[in-house]
Amino acid sequence: MVVAATGTGKTVISAFDYKRFKSQKERARLLFITHRKEILQQAQETFRHVLRNANFGELWVDGIEPSNLEYVFASVQTLRNRMVDLKLSPDFYDFIIIDEVHHAPATSYRFIFDRFTPKVLLGLTATPERMDGEDIVKDFCNTIAAEIRLPEAINRKLLSPFQYFAVSDSVDLSQIAWRNGRYDINELTKLYTAEDRRVGEVLENCDKYLTDLHEVRALGFCVSQAHAQYMAEKFVLAGLKAEYLTSNSPGDRDGVRQRLRNKEINYLFVVDIFNEGVDIPEIDTVLFLRPTESLTIFLQQLGRGLRLADAKECLTVLDFVGNANAQYDFEHKFRALVGKTHTSIEKEIEDEFPHLPLGCSIILEKKAKEVILRNIREAIGFNRNQLIAKIRRFPLNSTLPLTLKNFLEFNHLELPLLYKKGSWKRLLAAAGILADFVEPQEKELTRFMTRLLSCNSYSYLNFIKRLIKEDWQIAKPTAEEEVLLLMLHYDVWREAGTKLGYRNVTESLSVLRSNPVMISEVEELVDYLIDQIDFVENDIELPFPSPLKLHSRYNRDQILTALGLHTFEKASSNREGVALNKELNVEALFITLKKSEKEYSPTTLYDDYAINEYLFHWQSQNATSPESSKGQSYLKHQQLNKTILLFVREQNDDEYGNTMSYVFLGDANFMKSSGSKPMNIEWKLNEPMPAYLWKESGKLAVG
Repeated sequence: MVVAATGTGKTVISAFDYKRFKSQKERARLLFITHRKEILQQAQETFRHVLRNANFGELWVDGIEPSNLEYVFASVQTLRNRMVDLKLSPDFYDFIIIDEVHHAPATSYRFIFDRFTPKVLLGLTATPERMDGEDIVKDFCNTIAAEIRLPEAINRKLLSPFQYFAVSDSVDLSQIAWRNGRYDINELTKLYTAEDRRVGEVLENCDKYLTDLHEVRALGFCVSQAHAQYMAEKFVLAGLKAEYLTSNSPGDRDGVRQRLRNKEINYLFVVDIFNEGVDIPEIDTVLFLRPTESLTIFLQQLGRGLRLADAKECLTVLDFVGNANAQYDFEHKFRALVGKTHTSIEKEIEDEFPHLPLGCSIILEKKAKEVILRNIREAIGFNRNQLIAKIRRFPLNSTLPLTLKNFLEFNHLELPLLYKKGSWKRLLAAAGILADFVEPQEKELTRFMTRLLSCNSYSYLNFIKRLIKEDWQIAKPTAEEEVLLLMLHYDVWREAGTKLGYRNVTESLSVLRSNPVMISEVEELVDYLIDQIDFVENDIELPFPSPLKLHSRYNRDQILTALGLHTFEKASSNREGVALNKELNVEALFITLKKSEKEYSPTTLYDDYAINEYLFHWQSQNATSPESSKGQSYLKHQQLNKTILLFVREQNDDEYGNTMSYVFLGDANFMKSSGSKPMNIEWKLNEPMPAYLWKESGKLAVG
């Protein structure tokens, strides 16, 4: 069973998957389920197009009855109401697709999972993060099988690029009542409809930022039905073609949408519809006329304008930003637009968004920028007491059990930010959720877990889990397990064992048994970190026992241990850009792509970079020449049977101020060199580097 979380083309993906499945099984019965007729109609048309069968499938919604149940596009409401009458075996359907699967945790959907056992269960959603924190993947083996977020979808030209304008709104929202994570709708409505000044400002900004007020196809998202009606009427009075549409609007909704397509109207103001499933690719303008507290709804509403269409160059977004409540979340809104980077959103804003998807821009007006930055700084700088208060309130805001994973996901909180305020168990104790405790190695284990945040090696994390379950000792460890034990020792203690008074590594680790509360947190953290791993680490054959895996991240102490430079009796003092073990005849090259002026001269800032997925340009230490013994050891490393290993990281510190770990790229062979003191060497990797690192490194190449 699988779930795919995808930002676009959801029914296209499901149709192609079904086509492949059906080719292996002639009569592969299909059930497509969602909650809206419009989505079912769009899905049926997509399947017919992909399968090249204009007669494929039948609708089962709004009184429409299928002639048979083999290939059905059914609404969840109709299916639930008719379930008692269905004489179908649990495995009747080979392929069940649930679109907009973020609704699945609701009780109205549970009968699907209870009744059917298909060979393939596929869930599709553009917004896997539910507002109530409920987990949608628990019905899909806790696995997201495929995922594409908004920035990647734009870069792959699956979605339209956007130009996003954060417009300064004169309306002050800071005093509006804030309840259950959102503004009071009635108070917002009164504020937005009390006088015409704000409408005048909206019209002025539309005239300022839109090419032609009379040629757009715009959706305006409002706070209430009264607000939507008010905006439509004011736009009409201003000489513009506008209508409003809400769930209570009488008349022909399809006709209204068609008029928008045909530009018979240019502005359609909506409230509680058009968040999901409604497909008008021609929409080229989105107006956020109210604060959108939910990231899920923000992305759904933005997505209405991101569909590709002929003659549509990009989506224009006007987001009216007023002085906001301190709890309003700007950070995650902009993170969704920018995507994953190693810089904070605060720095992205200050640097004018250098990492946006291709063809996109974000412009913040002066006052709007001040509001956004102030909000983000206050949110990032939240103190320990605020975090403890969030923990106390969690049972009041969510039905989920209070776990580290649930707390982080519900509050859209990054793990490193939490650990800057203390360990999870200590925070629980401070919140009164957990009884207070005193354990001898709490300080060391808290520091260890903070270091563990930068590790993504499945084998190492899984080894820690195993060691805890086996009570901190392995009877007859293999050579690689002995290295893993020593790696863990240095991660916890950061000193040689003999210096701390321990006789061996088993003794140094077994003392951790005296910390049951903290060790339970280590287990919980390791499980969470394993869940975040999104790549497959591969084995590598080295001429000495090593637990290192290709493309996993390791900190310097872990690497020095794996190379035999950290021993139980003595810790290596190496802090240079290279590390050599003469006995093993292996040398590690530690490479930081983005160097800071504090530590490097301007002439060496960008001399380490990828040429392609296999070739890496590296600059040696300044004293190295081709004639020196060090230079010769590089030029003739194959004849000398010397192993060269590359470890690369993007920068010294991540966006949270923590030291970044290195990605292990494996062994490399000398290709050519130039220059002296330093030498410029091209190394050829035996395995291609990960795509994300190649892209990051390739940017630094000098033509």
